[in-house]
Amino acid sequence: MSAPRLDEAWLARHVWPRFSRVLARKEIYLANHSLGRPPDHVAEELRAAIDAWYSEMDGAWDLWIQGRERFRSLVSQLVAAPRADCIVPKTSAGQGLRAVLNALPGKPRVLTTDAEFDSIDFILRIYRDKGRIELKALPFDSFRFEPCDLVVLSTVAFRTGAIFPSVKNVIEKAHASGALVLLDVYHHAGVLPLDLAALDADFAVGGSYKYLRGGPGACWLYVHPRHHGLRTLDTGWFAKEDVFAYQRPEPPRFAARGDAWLESTPPVLAPFQALAGLEITLQLGVERIREHNLAQKALLKSFLPIEGEGEGHGAFVTLRNAKAKALSAELEKKGVKTDARGEYLRICPDYLNSRSELEAAAAHIAGLIEGERV
Repeated sequence: MSAPRLDEAWLARHVWPRFSRVLARKEIYLANHSLGRPPDHVAEELRAAIDAWYSEMDGAWDLWIQGRERFRSLVSQLVAAPRADCIVPKTSAGQGLRAVLNALPGKPRVLTTDAEFDSIDFILRIYRDKGRIELKALPFDSFRFEPCDLVVLSTVAFRTGAIFPSVKNVIEKAHASGALVLLDVYHHAGVLPLDLAALDADFAVGGSYKYLRGGPGACWLYVHPRHHGLRTLDTGWFAKEDVFAYQRPEPPRFAARGDAWLESTPPVLAPFQALAGLEITLQLGVERIREHNLAQKALLKSFLPIEGEGEGHGAFVTLRNAKAKALSAELEKKGVKTDARGEYLRICPDYLNSRSELEAAAAHIAGLIEGERV
């Protein structure tokens, strides 16, 4: 499946039929930056994994491990990881962060921004309060590297969609001083081109909940090959040298390369729910998805006083309004799904949205603002 560019006629013919179940819903869905809409094939992938359980019982592990490895391979292609085993399946981005924090010696100094998602921010502040780390947060918009042991930052801000402007520069400065860098790419992977190997990031966390259409629980930690030998307390028997040999050598022996970062018995269905969304994303191509999204954002800008429509922002746009939450609630009554973070109404078109949907949604939003009904 390929197209020189994504236009509505081509999408309607080749892509929208693969989403028939969610497109049958009577709504204009513009919360694609939050919970992504799943392809029809997700149900088939999950059914195969469950059917193997019924028919094979413990023999289903063969299929389940194959699904996990497909997941790792697809994610590695998406983020340009050096190898598939650099991708360590996790149930949340926060789980990946904890694995990294629990691999660092002593009381590491952590430098972060004031724009991290609540999960990451909450974990960092709890580790600080427990005396496990020293923590300093700098403004996202004016972040400058300071001496530390670990930098944790989002490449795209979750409230505003602003793209962090100098990731490569921060990584280079961190490495020059002996520090490590963990990137949160949850609002990046799948809608903006991403090359973790070229960035030389040490770690990254991301997941399928949003743009990759794989639902909650299908997340991952990226570990650069140079850190495959680093040992974390967040471990388990799937990180052993031979998982099903049930041997107990002293000292414990770990699996090779990135598999040493695996943990205990995994949630086997999570990779299967993510496969279809990853495959469609790779088939369409992130560059084409980005081009189409920029055109959709520009269209919304022609109707509304939104922010974030240009190259400096990710996939969604925002409309700043003191009553953003109430505005979102009123829109939902009209069949337009958005969400709000503080004073920011977040609006995210994607390749499942038609031009007529965007025009109708913009008219509803403009009418609510002009009528001061929120």
